[in-house]
Amino acid sequence: MSDNQNYKVREQDLIKTDIGAYLKRHEEKDMLRFLTCGSVDDGKSTLIGRLLYDSQMIYEDQLAAVMKDSKVHGTTDEEFDPALLTDGLKAEREQGITIDVAYRYFSTERRSFIICDSPGHEQYTRNMATGASHCDLAIVLIDARHGVMAQTKRHSFIASLLGIKHLVVAVNKMDAVDYSEEVYEQIRKDYVAFAAKFENINIHFIPMSALKGDNVVERSENMDWFDGRPLLSYLENVEVAADRNLIDFRFPVQYVLRPNLNFRGFAGTIVSGVVRVGDAISVNPSGKTTKVKEIVTYDGKIDEAFAPMAVTLTTEDEVDISRGDILSHPNNRPHTESGFDAQVVWMNEVSLKSGKNYLMKAGTQTVPVTLDGVRYKFDINNLNREDTDTLEMNEIGRIGFTAHRAFSFDTYSRIQKTGSFILIDQLSNATVAAGMIIEQRAQEKKEVSGEHNINWEKGMVSQEERETLMGHKASTIWLTGLSGSGKSTIAQILESKLVAAGKKAYILDGDNIRHGLNRDLGFKPEDRKENIRRIAEVAALLNDAGIIVITAFISPYQEDRDMARSIVNRRLEDSSGSVFHEIHVDTPIEVCEARDVKGLYAKARKGEIQNFTGITAPYEVPESPELSVSTESATPASCADLIIEKLGL
Repeated sequence: MSDNQNYKVREQDLIKTDIGAYLKRHEEKDMLRFLTCGSVDDGKSTLIGRLLYDSQMIYEDQLAAVMKDSKVHGTTDEEFDPALLTDGLKAEREQGITIDVAYRYFSTERRSFIICDSPGHEQYTRNMATGASHCDLAIVLIDARHGVMAQTKRHSFIASLLGIKHLVVAVNKMDAVDYSEEVYEQIRKDYVAFAAKFENINIHFIPMSALKGDNVVERSENMDWFDGRPLLSYLENVEVAADRNLIDFRFPVQYVLRPNLNFRGFAGTIVSGVVRVGDAISVNPSGKTTKVKEIVTYDGKIDEAFAPMAVTLTTEDEVDISRGDILSHPNNRPHTESGFDAQVVWMNEVSLKSGKNYLMKAGTQTVPVTLDGVRYKFDINNLNREDTDTLEMNEIGRIGFTAHRAFSFDTYSRIQKTGSFILIDQLSNATVAAGMIIEQRAQEKKEVSGEHNINWEKGMVSQEERETLMGHKASTIWLTGLSGSGKSTIAQILESKLVAAGKKAYILDGDNIRHGLNRDLGFKPEDRKENIRRIAEVAALLNDAGIIVITAFISPYQEDRDMARSIVNRRLEDSSGSVFHEIHVDTPIEVCEARDVKGLYAKARKGEIQNFTGITAPYEVPESPELSVSTESATPASCADLIIEKLGL
């Protein structure tokens, strides 16, 4: 008898003898919510059916019904079609596809699970996005016969946008390719190349056959070349508790409870952080403050509560708090603005229209918003950005919004529940899009900080006088490329050659800057953006002094490099032409990783370094650099000479 069969027998005995102990045991188990996704007919429903069947988690009458239906609706030419355990709609069984999101629950001795089986067809992408928003992990299935498909990429990208930090890439139907290790390795290589732009995601690969049961619950004897764990073992042991944010307290108020004159409480679910009796709290967006008097639950009063508990809070003061308000700690409040940018998955058959008004439902808040315009959309095949002024159904892009009143929110990367929203058409009441807030609008920040009252003060020494004094024009040479591409080496040689020629040059190196000026910044996208902004401002000041600035920064995002260009050129608006020169050090990642002087790539692949460009974070190749060089085909010294020649330094 297998471990799962023994477990099932023990559970049945416990139900008969002590139902209270049975319920308490399941209540104390850790819960994992996971999603199955991928292209159509990759075997998502079959995998779930096999997982339930092999783990002995199907009732006998349910199994008998599936055996009967397999003869009529089965699509596998087998006596038992596992997919019918989840394809419950009549239309699904008749067509052999999944249309709606199906949820299933099962439990093992280690953990309880909620499975979300999403449809693979492109027109049901919105259903997949809905299911993914509640999951801790996603299983992306790939048909071994077909490899990585467009819908595989779309579902993977949506999962990453929605903040899922754990992806299991299940290369399914290995039986159809004779359990070939070469086929599996090629698919793995293709997926890794595509997913290199994903940020802070743990990706795990498993070859399997859901229909035959290989590597689903038990290890496969047909793939002895694979030394990893089967799927169920991985799901039982993957660590997701660390993904929860217990630092930033956020409590969206759902209801105001007033059962009698002596009680006024505010009910809702804590979406992040911890709150204790006596804590000072801020009411957002009003900014009023009070203290927590009581924390009330169904089982009575408690002294402390944390995400994701559903509780009722009472306050010491009679403060105006309503549905839609977000409670936080006073020194850690969400943004309260009306302008913001968001990544959006467009779900409507009618194209997005800039300037149109929609209702935005963000948690318990409902706010009218105007779509200011589409910044760009993503090419789903390579995740490159494309210019556009609209989004079609199932397309993903970045959009600017203006809310009709200020509301409270966080960036999605910080707190998912207060950084996500849906858009509702005001006439049809249809949900047309799902969005993840990236940042508050730069214009709004400017107005809040009072920068509109600050002007650039010009001195009495002109740019021409500085150029005459220095004997050359100022410029910024912006070297961008992967870690290990040779940027710093080229920069050092370039500085040496320029100084030897009597020119005033200075290097701003990425590592050196993070030792001082930018030591407070991490490596999340918003930190990288601020890192580049500060460097560009410093470069502009040095240019204004007449110095040639050489920078050596990975600077992975085109948007950030464009921002740096605009900052540098703006400061020297009196000089002719652009003084910003983008140089792409185009050394392949294989060469960079082979060098791995600092051991960073190795640490990134082991998961010891998060958000590492080229491995777990994207690098966007420059669209139109002034020059491209490569230390794979040329020495750093010859690259420096080429830069001097081409830029006329």
